[in-house]
Amino acid sequence: MEKLTSNELPRPAGPYSHVVVANGFAFTAGFGPHDPVTGELPDGIEAQTEAVIRNVERALAAVNLDLSSVVKVTAHLADLADFAAYNRVYERMFPAPYPVRTTVGSQLSGFLVEIDVVAALPQ
Repeated sequence: MEKLTSNELPRPAGPYSHVVVANGFAFTAGFGPHDPVTGELPDGIEAQTEAVIRNVERALAAVNLDLSSVVKVTAHLADLADFAAYNRVYERMFPAPYPVRTTVGSQLSGFLVEIDVVAALPQ
């Protein structure tokens, strides 16, 4: 098992790793839209969704994977009324065929979307 925290990602907000690789899969922490260098948040659900997915991409790149390796996505939206706008960005950024996905409404701490993924390692 490999546990990784990357300087290319926003600092963890608590005692957790960015990515854990175990049993043929990579599991990411939940990522928000914080810029990894400045910590700033973009405005609006579409910009925040793109920033979150970019953070997920950085986490996967740390273990030599990309979005095409993702098999499961869990997304948290602060407001489910933002689903259509979030989904447009998601559809544009994730390659088809799409991974399975769960999207739920959650109380988030000052941002609009958080995503974690499970990705399959090459066989």
